[in-house]
Amino acid sequence: MGNNTGLFDLEKHFSFYGAYHSNPINIAIHMLFVWPIFFTAILLLDFTPPLFNLTQINFSLFGIQVPLVFNFGFLLALIYVVVYVCLDFKAGTLAAFLCGVCWIVSNFLATRLGFSLAWKVVLAVQVCCWIGQFIGHGVFEKRAPALLDNLVQAFVMAPFFVLFEALQTLFGYEPYPGFHASVQAKIETEIDEWKEKKQKLLH
Repeated sequence: MGNNTGLFDLEKHFSFYGAYHSNPINIAIHMLFVWPIFFTAILLLDFTPPLFNLTQINFSLFGIQVPLVFNFGFLLALIYVVVYVCLDFKAGTLAAFLCGVCWIVSNFLATRLGFSLAWKVVLAVQVCCWIGQFIGHGVFEKRAPALLDNLVQAFVMAPFFVLFEALQTLFGYEPYPGFHASVQAKIETEIDEWKEKKQKLLH
């Protein structure tokens, strides 16, 4: 059975997301651009002061010592990790692992680039990725992004759902039997309702 407990109702969240991402090209664009947005957001937050008075931890990445700082970059990654694991343990654990990798690699880049260069890299990536996503919605999906209707869900859920979409498409992954069919039915219903409202506004 699915988890139908409000905040962590996977069917509800995925059907909401899916109703805004039904076009294959738009889906592909989001798969390409969503995680870089998340990664560069953490990279920028890696320049905030430590949240805890802890001894610095060094992590070895390809033989290079990376100082891990428990600041707002860590806090953001931790929030995403908790939400994703609560949504679905299997896919959420993979998403949590990727969040952890993003945090570690962002720490590495932060120490190598320095703030004066890092913020320029972050700005360039963010602008490029957001433009790509708006093109995906405007040109291919022909529907405004989900963030205009639910800002928190669009930002928090997007990295998990593009990963979930990939697992579902490539490996036929379902958190439980019947999940995909149930979600698809809800997506089609939501899209039909949206089209009906759009038609009423045009007449």
